[in-house]
Amino acid sequence: MAIARRHHRLTVAVILMVAVCFVADACGGAGTKGAAGPATSATPAARFRVPSMLRPSGRALGVVDDKTPWQYGIVSTFTHEAGRAPDIREYYSSWGDDFDTEGNAFLWRRGRLPMMALVPSDTSLADIAKGTDDPYIRRLAGQITAYDGPLALSFAGEMNGPWNSWGPRHTKPSSFVAAWKHVHDIFAAQGVTNVIWVWTPHVVDSGTTAGLRPYYPGDAYVDWVGLIGYYGPIDGAAFSSLFTPTLRQIKGFSGKPVLIAETGVAQSKDKEAHIRDLFQGAAKAGVIGLVWYDQHKDWPGSKQLMDWRIGTSTGALAAFQVESARNGFGHPFKNG
Repeated sequence: MAIARRHHRLTVAVILMVAVCFVADACGGAGTKGAAGPATSATPAARFRVPSMLRPSGRALGVVDDKTPWQYGIVSTFTHEAGRAPDIREYYSSWGDDFDTEGNAFLWRRGRLPMMALVPSDTSLADIAKGTDDPYIRRLAGQITAYDGPLALSFAGEMNGPWNSWGPRHTKPSSFVAAWKHVHDIFAAQGVTNVIWVWTPHVVDSGTTAGLRPYYPGDAYVDWVGLIGYYGPIDGAAFSSLFTPTLRQIKGFSGKPVLIAETGVAQSKDKEAHIRDLFQGAAKAGVIGLVWYDQHKDWPGSKQLMDWRIGTSTGALAAFQVESARNGFGHPFKNG
């Protein structure tokens, strides 16, 4: 009986101690900083981790434009025209800009995966690789971590495009790879766990003839391959000629999931047929998603004005809605 009573008292004491510790932890560690000694370090908040998102089971549908994450009008317009809300909202950010923590959180709370295309227009990849901009990279990494949601990050996209200052006419592939790895390594050293790294070349065509393999940083540095290509008078008019040759080339050195990270169909008498071909070809190729450039703007890299918008005609609108649904595009990313 004495042993039983001692065991009972010990059990009660342990329960009380656990309860006190639980309450202190729930209150953010209140009371740990006392006069008798130094403050104990608080347990760091859980950080968002993206591994479960890297191999999505469905196909996402997204929209891209040059507006900031806060400018939600493009999402509303796309939702109305496409017949469903986008799963991905891509935007551009210039090298040196701060990360919009609140704007990206705004998107993620509404079920949109933010995708930031980071554009190094005013700096050289060689300078990035040798550490000239390390303070900015560390600051950016800290800001992205503080956001505590997922971010698909495309750095120096269309690196094989000669129209870019970081393209073949201006920068060697080795400089691109070195800069990519340097940025990635700094993020890793700072414990960033919420970034999906998206390597985004332009499709190989008559205007972008550079081989892609020399630009590839390696599977350890890439999560998704993102392709950029448009149906129009310059790039092509069929999935088989626009995307398939590049997909075959990429399969020779990477097995990462492929996202069509930027695409659109220019207005023409064949726009409906091109939209059908795009969705059917993308589904057959097994891509994890498609991001639409829903704008009326110059053709990238030229002064030729093109209308890429979904709703340029009733037929185009119907083709987009029907074919995107029929081919399984629309895979919401869970934010909880």
